[in-house]
Amino acid sequence: MSGLILIADHASNHVPADIDLDIDPALLDLHMALDIGVEPLGRRLCEQLGMDGFFGHVSRLVLDLNREEDAPGLIPTESDGFSIPGNKLLDAEGRKARLERFWRPYHDGIAARITADRPHMIVSLHSFTPQLATRPDERRPWQVGLLYNQDDRGARVAIAALRAAGIVTGDNEPYSGKVLNASVNLHAEANGIPYLNFEVRQDLIGDDAGVAYWADRLVPLIEDVAARF
Repeated sequence: MSGLILIADHASNHVPADIDLDIDPALLDLHMALDIGVEPLGRRLCEQLGMDGFFGHVSRLVLDLNREEDAPGLIPTESDGFSIPGNKLLDAEGRKARLERFWRPYHDGIAARITADRPHMIVSLHSFTPQLATRPDERRPWQVGLLYNQDDRGARVAIAALRAAGIVTGDNEPYSGKVLNASVNLHAEANGIPYLNFEVRQDLIGDDAGVAYWADRLVPLIEDVAARF
């Protein structure tokens, strides 16, 4: 489907060889390093809908692409109770260098695409862990959530449709788009472009079967919502 683009900020757990986070490498396979399942699900959505995709190419432990460039959490010093010692050593120049190396090219690329060929809807794709290590008694029951800030046009339609299909759907859950919505604020809301900002629970898209299942449910939903704009 033409007129759509996909943004997947946390699709990768890649840490460049010249950056030492000083963490256990096993942490790079966990949710704190990337949105598990987003890269294969995003690729499948792009293929089935014929839309271009922008996939974050670096772990959010290096730099979080879904943060404003001046946000305190842009380069995290801890995540879900785990310290990131290598990031604590960065001085102002080191932080600026990471911003110029990772944040600006990614967001400049999306902005250039929107300027050259304005989409009529943006799809943002994230995933969330069923349970945070720092909150062991708090389970997250939603299968999928829709996040939004000021513009809830797409989210309202999608939430109603998913709930009607029996899917446990969060309304600005498990995170509020009024707090965490940086990429969509920058590229969709600032340009008046409607959007769908999905959060899919990671245990549901952790293998090929789960990815295929959720692609089959999200593709017609995206098509239906996009057709309204």
